[in-house]
Amino acid sequence: MTVFKNRADVTAAIVAARVARGLTWKAVAEHIGQSKEWTTSACLGQMTFGAKSAEKIVALFDLDASALPWLQVPPSKGTLDGGAPSDPLLYRWYEIVSVYGPAIKELIHEEFGDGIMSAIDFRLDIEREPHAAGDRVNVTMSGKFLPYKAH
Repeated sequence: MTVFKNRADVTAAIVAARVARGLTWKAVAEHIGQSKEWTTSACLGQMTFGAKSAEKIVALFDLDASALPWLQVPPSKGTLDGGAPSDPLLYRWYEIVSVYGPAIKELIHEEFGDGIMSAIDFRLDIEREPHAAGDRVNVTMSGKFLPYKAH
């Protein structure tokens, strides 16, 4: 069994084991009792697993116990290699933020005031939306508003 020396190697092992076992992210999420969105992000190295969830992931994917601490260490979030992603789906998200980001920012400020939408107290839901012209991807993001405070 592989002894893990970093989080990136644990992530690669999870992805390989999931594919080899034919598991969906939804099945992995159900196994640990979390949402498919959070679980997928965590398995891809962007979230910190609690001890019990980390143990379930290690068991599900038959990983060496050396993966446990790596799954529980806070990662460097939002780190993608390079500038704009080259993967077409990720690039489109980059494009969405580039095109609509300033408008989203203005509208949040207009509605809530000076502050940010939390990515910590945050919920993400991804669903298929049937449509006559071709199914659509329905993404719902909900984050707590955190106002900047004047001193």
